[in-house]
Amino acid sequence: MSDPTITWPGHTSPAALAVEEFASSPQTVLILPHEAKKLMAFGDEIVVHMGGAETGGKYTAFTCVTPPGGGPPPHYHNNEDEWFVPLEGRVEFFLDGEWRELPLNSLLFIPRGTVHTFRNCGDTPLRVLTHTAPAGFEIFFERCAAEFAKPGPPDMKRIVEISAEHGIHFVTE
Repeated sequence: MSDPTITWPGHTSPAALAVEEFASSPQTVLILPHEAKKLMAFGDEIVVHMGGAETGGKYTAFTCVTPPGGGPPPHYHNNEDEWFVPLEGRVEFFLDGEWRELPLNSLLFIPRGTVHTFRNCGDTPLRVLTHTAPAGFEIFFERCAAEFAKPGPPDMKRIVEISAEHGIHFVTE
């Protein structure tokens, strides 16, 4: 699965210990832009600002940069609630059977179990700040990025398996 060692600026610790230490002594965490982890998956750049190691397993925060026309297929999450804040570009979300364009700096909350998707409906890259709770989405992205980094086209069957292992399910109807 994932590496049992979690690393962040200035500290390395076993994952369980890091979460336990955080829970007993919450800390202020600052991640500078050059310290964020950059991943490539699904045609997007995902910049993971912080995850379970930094938040005691409570949250993941990342920015997703999506090219024009890009976006995930309709899906839902069993494990995470999501918040989206579009920062640059144009974005439409599909919710309750219809597409709706969101103005920049809006905040959209999608509770777990809700079928949703988004797409870059503009002609420039889209940047969306996303927050998920609880943490773990960063591990999903790391695993998918490893699959997309392999030579040749990605094994989409494996991507669907990884997604299901993280409680993410794609809707085909």
